[in-house]
Amino acid sequence: MPTRTGQFSIALRRGWSAWQKDLPALAAWAADAGYEGIDLGRLTAEDLAVVGKAGLRLGSVDLLDMGKLLATDTGERAELVARNVAYVKEAAGLGAKVFFTVLIPQDGARKRGENYALAVESFGPIAQAAADVGAKIVIEGWPGGPNMSALCCTPETYRAFIRDTNPASVGVNYDPSHLIRLGVDHVRFLREFLPYVHHVHAKDTELFPEAAYELGVYQGSAFAAPHGFGEHAWRYTIPGHGQARWTEIFGVLAGHGYRGLVSVELEDENFNGTEHGEKAGLVYSLAFLRGA
Repeated sequence: MPTRTGQFSIALRRGWSAWQKDLPALAAWAADAGYEGIDLGRLTAEDLAVVGKAGLRLGSVDLLDMGKLLATDTGERAELVARNVAYVKEAAGLGAKVFFTVLIPQDGARKRGENYALAVESFGPIAQAAADVGAKIVIEGWPGGPNMSALCCTPETYRAFIRDTNPASVGVNYDPSHLIRLGVDHVRFLREFLPYVHHVHAKDTELFPEAAYELGVYQGSAFAAPHGFGEHAWRYTIPGHGQARWTEIFGVLAGHGYRGLVSVELEDENFNGTEHGEKAGLVYSLAFLRGA
């Protein structure tokens, strides 16, 4: 059953917990729960058969070792780029059309401009391989760890990176949770980058103004632990438990004719950690998104 606004199919991104490692069981549960697709990590023919047997659509698949594609060692970087070029061609032959990545510098202390140059160099051949097979590379704007050194999180580097690599194959994994965390207007961002949005993550962010007053947004507390999947002034949540304007988001996507999946990425301290809790979070997410 699709969403009310835009009639989008809802998928889930496979997580890392023990019960989700059993792909046949996960796929069967997802289909029974009403999901219509699934995002995977590295794609194999066996995985694809499992997804098809469950009656699910294949969503995104991850590029290989994405955290090392911006390695500072030239040889290491070149070897991984070559592996990813081959993988994109192989996986596209199996039916993958959307390749997910995050631009994570190996050396987060380097100047952003230097890491940006590494990213353009590394992704040029991968972007061309994707263009050759009619696939898309979608970049999620996760800011990274404590130093928030990841690239393509804000309009400045998204705009430049798409231009400097290959606009025909490089685009956006739209995830409003990261934009909200960073203070970027998530709907304005969507309107600007609509032509390049080829995949959507359904994840939300709750903000805590009192904590922001007490601690600011860049420093932690000397006395209290931060939120799980978050910090003191914010946390990631299931859709509908944060600030994302989902009906407006879906309206903008529908107006542009978006036909891809909307995939729930479950990162919420109130649900993650147990099989029962994670299944409940996924069920609640699906119910909310269908009504949005």
